[in-house]
Amino acid sequence: MKEKLYDSIDNMKTEINDIADYIFDNPETGLKEYKASKLVMDYLEKENFKVNRGIAGMDTAFQATYEKGTGGVSIGLLCEYDALAVVGHACAHHIQAPIMLAVAKALKDNLKDINYKIVVYGTPAEETYGGKIKMIYEGYFNDIDVALMVHGWDTTVVDNSNLAYSCFEVKFCGKKAHASASPETGISALDALLLTFNGVEFMREHVKDDVRIHYTVIDAGGPSNVVPEKAVGEFTIRSESRPYLDTLIPRFNEVVRGASIMTGTKYEITLKKAMNNKVPSHILNELIMKNAIELGAPRPRDPIVVKGSSDFANVMYEHPGVCLRIAFVDEGIPPHSQGFYDGGKTENAHLIEVQAAKILASVSYDLITSPEKVKEIKNEHQANKVRFFNQV
Repeated sequence: MKEKLYDSIDNMKTEINDIADYIFDNPETGLKEYKASKLVMDYLEKENFKVNRGIAGMDTAFQATYEKGTGGVSIGLLCEYDALAVVGHACAHHIQAPIMLAVAKALKDNLKDINYKIVVYGTPAEETYGGKIKMIYEGYFNDIDVALMVHGWDTTVVDNSNLAYSCFEVKFCGKKAHASASPETGISALDALLLTFNGVEFMREHVKDDVRIHYTVIDAGGPSNVVPEKAVGEFTIRSESRPYLDTLIPRFNEVVRGASIMTGTKYEITLKKAMNNKVPSHILNELIMKNAIELGAPRPRDPIVVKGSSDFANVMYEHPGVCLRIAFVDEGIPPHSQGFYDGGKTENAHLIEVQAAKILASVSYDLITSPEKVKEIKNEHQANKVRFFNQV
């Protein structure tokens, strides 16, 4: 059966590559991926998937379902298609949807004697808004047993973990004054922001080693000869554990409040985006890598801890999942770089799109035909989630 799946995917090679190249050549940023999402949804409808367009209040999000019988294992195939604002598809999101289309079609066309469900989710704005987060809040992904994703990379690898992430905008309000003629009548919002930066620096000493805290000035409030009545900063806190990160937020809030008290300003803290850490599924990771090695994926590596953040982690926080990172550029070339972009339409990228589809189709077949393995994966996921909470 796996050979039949591989043959089907080989027969789709030109189609897969053409779709990937089209998305690459027509980059669209988050929540504006109209061409890419329409192309993918139209394809799935043509293949007799039931397509629910514009879900969770996002025009470019969708849910496409094909079910054979009832009560079978449900495989979630998640794809992104948003580009970066300046460098286009320098994160290889253009390859995700065509790979998942090939997986979905190969499974549908070949698995005739077993009950199963395939749900393809189009998840917009990973780079900016984090579309999967809103989809979770709206109740999506509860129709799948396992979530699968794919990402271009410089090696072939899976994640054991990544960093949870909370991003805040902090606005201070003071009183404007002439900085030379009457500084005593002013209240500097910028002073409060600078004090917050200093407070965060002192906070760094007293957190766990995996924590990352970043900040920047969004609005300094005006020219140097005016006491600024407004100043805005952005702050990001990351940790390998969402429960531990949540213990840092009240401490951060107190730093902001302290800066406000010291300067006599008022303040406002707004949460811009929050992403969880991935709850790892070691069983799924092993299954992915076993199939990847058997199919000759380039440069396989042991699982890694990714020091970045992704809204896919929010899905993996609720459901077992894994992202296959597959090498399509030379080792050492990072995402969001010119080198990543340059690799996007090469013959090697075209070969990897087919190879990744075969790996994920093979893994999907393993899961669909082994409900007991899926139950084991779910039990492990729950145990690992409990372990994260106990680490606080």
